[in-house]
Amino acid sequence: MLTNQGRHSSVLPLLIGFVGVGVGIVAGYLAGAKPLYLCLALVAIPVVILFFTRFEQAVLGLLILRSSLDVFSAQQIPAAFAIALDILTLVYVAIKLLTHQPIQTDWFWWFFAGWVMLQGIWPILCILGGLGLGAFTLLDNIREWTRLFSWLMVYLLVMQLRERLHPEKIISLLFISLIPPVILGLMQQLSSLLSDTDGVRIHGTFAHANNFVLYLLLFIALTCWKLRWAKQHWYWILLLGLLANLYVATGAVFGLVMLATFLLTSILPNLKLSNAIAGVIVIVVLAALFFSTDYGRERLNQIMQTPLLNSDIDISRAIVLSNSDFNSFNWRISQWHYLLQSWQNSPLFGYGLGTSNGFPNYYSLSPYPVPAHNDYVRALVEGGIVGLVTFIIFIGIQGIHLIKLFWRAPHESNQRDLCWSLLAVLLATTVGMLTDNIWSGTAFYFYWWTTYAIAGWNWNELQ
Repeated sequence: MLTNQGRHSSVLPLLIGFVGVGVGIVAGYLAGAKPLYLCLALVAIPVVILFFTRFEQAVLGLLILRSSLDVFSAQQIPAAFAIALDILTLVYVAIKLLTHQPIQTDWFWWFFAGWVMLQGIWPILCILGGLGLGAFTLLDNIREWTRLFSWLMVYLLVMQLRERLHPEKIISLLFISLIPPVILGLMQQLSSLLSDTDGVRIHGTFAHANNFVLYLLLFIALTCWKLRWAKQHWYWILLLGLLANLYVATGAVFGLVMLATFLLTSILPNLKLSNAIAGVIVIVVLAALFFSTDYGRERLNQIMQTPLLNSDIDISRAIVLSNSDFNSFNWRISQWHYLLQSWQNSPLFGYGLGTSNGFPNYYSLSPYPVPAHNDYVRALVEGGIVGLVTFIIFIGIQGIHLIKLFWRAPHESNQRDLCWSLLAVLLATTVGMLTDNIWSGTAFYFYWWTTYAIAGWNWNELQ
């Protein structure tokens, strides 16, 4: 009888052989049809080999690489990357099953998997004609479901590193992913200063400044966590200052609200007057830096001309003004109004995953062919009442899981501190979802699910 190692050694060469034949066929086609994709396929070959021979290094390398890919969104490189990662993960798990090797999971992964499978109801309903739009939206449904499935695969892939690498080492290596977006962000900031063009929002290697601010928020949280436990503090302080500078330069007002939420939440376990004062000072300084610019003052003036801060402007007037005053806050109110009007025609199951993005225009649910800029409205319009409930439950279970991990971790431990830091980020993003497209931040969620997965490991055993 073959041992587990023997089975693995007999299955792997056969698998590599099939992969080699497949790669040869695909390469022959791409050489004539898509030369760019051929180059990517040739790069993928050593990645696949490393994935099965140097698993830990390959996984970490792929995760680090993700922060640099959004700049190639027009070429659909991030989507191809996610699909390739899904396939690699499934093949790796299949090999482990065939060779009777254990697959690392936890209870939350199974809950996550069940939730993702539940989201598959909407593509099925689309095929059956049970949604508010026709079956021609099937591609949008499949695309969005595949994006959610890729997050599940990231979680599963990272779980396979348990008992191989310590969480602190993984998080430390993830900081390498900061290098390309930070360098490009600084170059964009310098270019703006040299050309004296105030109001230019930096975005690093990301498609939009709002996606960059999400990524920075998570790494500011991880930097603060490192700072509290590091023996030498100065380089973490320098990094925190650098990230805060870029964070303000993104020009995202909702980012300041999220950062304030994160800071106030993160100091609650060790609530002292000095900590509270320090947190408020940081928030005030960053807000002052932002609103001291012409762009910041313009955004502040726009906020003052909304129903939130101006009693003379009601929602109806804000909707009318949004067509002429170029106020993005009033425009958001108008966008939500039109989307909620559309939702009333399909209240239970909505219109399907990915349909609230407003593209293509021939089935736009709003006069504005852009995303909802409110993830709760998005969930309601796309999934109906059922979709919104499942969305809120999913976020709520994430928070409950982090709280349980926090209480279970040893007191005065870095694992306990990390769990609370992630809980603060989760709370900050749920606040940010009120006015922006947090759920669309694919790169952010790659790193979120990586840190979220390892927060639940037994750090004492790994130590």
